Amino acid sequence: MSWTITVDDIDDLARGSAVLGTGGGGDPYIGGLLAKEALRRHGDVTVVSLDELPDDAVVACVSMLGAPTVMVEKLPSLDEVMRPVRELSEHYGRPITHIMCIEVGGVNSTIPIAAAAATGLPVLDADGMGRAFPELQMVLPTLYGVTSSPLAYSDEKGNVGVLRTIDNAWGERIIRVAAVEMGCSIMLSGFHMSGATARKALVRDSLSLCMNVGRAIVDARADKVDAVERATDILGGRVLFGGKVTDVERATTAGFARGRATIEEGGSTLVLSFQNEHLIAELDGRVLATTPDLIMVLDHENGEPITTEGLRYGQRVRVIAAPADERWHSPAAIEMVGPRYFGYDLDPHRFDGTVRAGAAIADAESVS
Repeated sequence: MSWTITVDDIDDLARGSAVLGTGGGGDPYIGGLLAKEALRRHGDVTVVSLDELPDDAVVACVSMLGAPTVMVEKLPSLDEVMRPVRELSEHYGRPITHIMCIEVGGVNSTIPIAAAAATGLPVLDADGMGRAFPELQMVLPTLYGVTSSPLAYSDEKGNVGVLRTIDNAWGERIIRVAAVEMGCSIMLSGFHMSGATARKALVRDSLSLCMNVGRAIVDARADKVDAVERATDILGGRVLFGGKVTDVERATTAGFARGRATIEEGGSTLVLSFQNEHLIAELDGRVLATTPDLIMVLDHENGEPITTEGLRYGQRVRVIAAPADERWHSPAAIEMVGPRYFGYDLDPHRFDGTVRAGAAIADAESVS
């Protein structure tokens, strides 16, 4: 069933998407400001479920690619967001009918709302991941044969381009170089697909989940109950550890924010390793959880999500883990987003600490 996003909904959406963003996806406050501006200027946005999506719909993503840390100083504009959308429509000679989020993480949940408001198009209650990942090809549509190409991109200076590649991995390699040269963050529109394909390849009801998590954190504070526990319950996860941030090593390299965060309490030490998003959580040298399941950091007292660029010495936090969409645990998906892809010689550890094989991808044939 369709519903409407208004200016008043953006704070909850941004907060929930920052939780599901697993530390990455960019500053939710910045993305929220952009979405609010677009909604005030152009009006509310209709959100459409996958079940309502016509087979012949023309779906494309609108997103930011790059290192989230640079967005603190390199603020995107609505014009920058709209350029690749217009470019992609002109390239196909057929207008986009529905906008989707490529991930429910930080600005990549709110930038599509801004684009939908400016174009008057509906946005899907779905996304390509059910979380955030750092590289272009790391989306469930890749497993269904959906290509990111042609991929339109733009920067704040007005540079615009369209990239065609042989597969999504090559798309990542080439567009990352362009992003670095264009200031380490750019706007994209791509993953052009039909409504029939979108229903197979996307994660359902993910914007609704963001809204529910964001509202639950605020409501828990009003009810004077534990906001972290409430968010954890909604996500079906568990609290891994709580303590004080004692060290953060972070650098922007090759278009990514990479680093480690150390959290200590009661003589124990939790280490988080991240590349834009949190990838590994280890307590006293023992692995608790890894990608592709979700690892998230929330403020200990108020439950507010803390991104990797927002981690600071002295913060008191709790780290939680929750299950990813089951398709991320298929062999093909683990090869694309598992610990070894990122250079860690580890088997994937699920949010509950177990190590076991996942489900296969159903109907993961090449589609268009």
